[in-house]
Amino acid sequence: MPAQTPPTSAPATRPPQTRAAASTVRRALPLWANPRLGLFAVIAILVIVFTALRPSFLNVDLSLVPMQADLSVFVVVGLAQMVVLSLGHMNLAVPRMAAVSAFAMGWCYEHLSMPLWPGMLVGLAVGAAVGAFAGWIIVVTGANSFVVTLALDFALAGLITLLYSHVGDGVAFSVHPAGMQSLGTSTFSDYCAGNVCGPPIPLIVPIALIPVILIAMLFRYARVGREMLMTGSNLKAARLSGIPTGRRIIQAHALSGLLAGFAGFLLAVNNGAFSADIGSSFLLPSFLSPVLGGTLLAGGAVSVLGTVLGATLTEVIQTGLNLLNFSVQALDIYIGMVLLGALSLDRLRHSVAERRGGRA
Repeated sequence: MPAQTPPTSAPATRPPQTRAAASTVRRALPLWANPRLGLFAVIAILVIVFTALRPSFLNVDLSLVPMQADLSVFVVVGLAQMVVLSLGHMNLAVPRMAAVSAFAMGWCYEHLSMPLWPGMLVGLAVGAAVGAFAGWIIVVTGANSFVVTLALDFALAGLITLLYSHVGDGVAFSVHPAGMQSLGTSTFSDYCAGNVCGPPIPLIVPIALIPVILIAMLFRYARVGREMLMTGSNLKAARLSGIPTGRRIIQAHALSGLLAGFAGFLLAVNNGAFSADIGSSFLLPSFLSPVLGGTLLAGGAVSVLGTVLGATLTEVIQTGLNLLNFSVQALDIYIGMVLLGALSLDRLRHSVAERRGGRA
């Protein structure tokens, strides 16, 4: 009898077909269904409305420069969450990872007299190590990322309090490295050559653009980024395809911790201090920015540009409502309502467009 040919492996062929089908659906969607385009339109409308109500919204020193500095921080915060959302995971410890990284930087500056950038690298290494530890626990135990990172968040919160009370003065480090103040307060317009001055853009903005570009290249061109997305799309199929899913999970969480630490550094530079409360406001923006931008909570799809636009929308709303003299409590309510409405309308619009594309 002739030898039977072994059947081809189905898992190796199905994921590309699935991705091709999804790509076809996306190409069939009309232009107005693009979530990035929708976010851009909402941002433009809000800028017009806030400017009409408060012309000072476009004041360079009062609004635009501070808004750019804050936006630099929250874009990186959104990226920190986005890289684990690519797996379908969550990182609820982003705020504390930022805080423990900032503590490591402040300790290096005060006790080791490190320059600005080497001290920053030490803090980033600490954040990456904490993130890798969370990813390792998830891989080894099989526990849900929500539970693991929530427990880690509580543990780090207590650790940070103890560290500042025993090493610092309980609140913040008093020594700042050379160059930190000018980095946090200067803009390119402060540097002139003759009668030509730079644009009113804070010096911190191009520094924040570095991780934006690198993360975009990671998920678009690098094998590691594509395998993270495949792991988030279908964990079992990714394993059968030979992808080292455990390694990719650990790497994604390590990258999330590193980005959280970088966001903590940017916030410390903006505030002028490495303090114990760094990162305390990071959790909500870390989810809003990528999810508003089109990143799926279930994993398998991310958007770096969408994350930037989502962070921009959040910052525009907060700045505009602040100028309208809303109280802190009312500000939280309105931000939540506007963002929830924007997210709901965007998902409704996208669902309608998918159904139309499917019928076509």
